[in-house]
Amino acid sequence: MEYELTTPISEEDIRKLHTNDILYITGTVFTARDEAHERALEWFKEGKKLPIDPSGLAVFHCGPIVRKIDEGWEMVAAGPTTSTRMEMFESEFIEAFKPRVIIGKGGMGSKTTAAMEKIGAVYGAYIGGAAVLAAKAVKKIVDVSWLDLGMPEALWIMEVNRFGPLIIAIDSYGSNLYEEVKTKVEQNQKEIYKKLGF
Repeated sequence: MEYELTTPISEEDIRKLHTNDILYITGTVFTARDEAHERALEWFKEGKKLPIDPSGLAVFHCGPIVRKIDEGWEMVAAGPTTSTRMEMFESEFIEAFKPRVIIGKGGMGSKTTAAMEKIGAVYGAYIGGAAVLAAKAVKKIVDVSWLDLGMPEALWIMEVNRFGPLIIAIDSYGSNLYEEVKTKVEQNQKEIYKKLGF
C-alpha cells in the first residue's frame, strides 16, 4: 500500500501502516543525528524546552549539506545517515518526544522497535546515495538550532513536499524487516552448509 501523510501525524494514522508499505511525507521534518539526540535527551531531563516540538513530526537521521543564501538557507544534499548510530538514544527519544516517523538507512534494533510499538511510530527507510533527490523535496528550511554542534549535527527544521519514497521497514506492531531478513539469511546459510557437508 502507498500512503501520503501530512504532519503532525496522529498515532491512528501510524497504526494503519505496515512493513513494506510506501510512505510520502508533507509538512515538517527535522534532522537529528547522535549528538542532537544526546543533547535533546539531556534537555528533556533538565526540563528545558527543545527548539522544536517533535510530537507528531518526522525525524530524519541526516547530516545535510546546506548553503547560506541571503538571510536564509538552501538545502544542497540530504542523504540519510546509518541509523544504528542512534540506536542507543532512539527508544528513549521516541518515548520522551513521540515523533511518529524516524527516517534513515540501514534499520534499527530491538529497543527502538519496542518503543515504536509502544508509542505508535514507524521507521521509514530512505534510499542511500539519493541525497540530491531528498534535497529537492525540501521546499524551505524554516530554522536551524544547535549549529554549535556543526552543520551535520545541527537540528535543521524543514518544510517538505512528498518526501520519499520511504519504505516502512519497522512498523508499530513490532515487525522489523531487517530482523526478518537476518533470520532468513541465517536459516538459509545453515541449509546451504548442510547440503555442502559442513
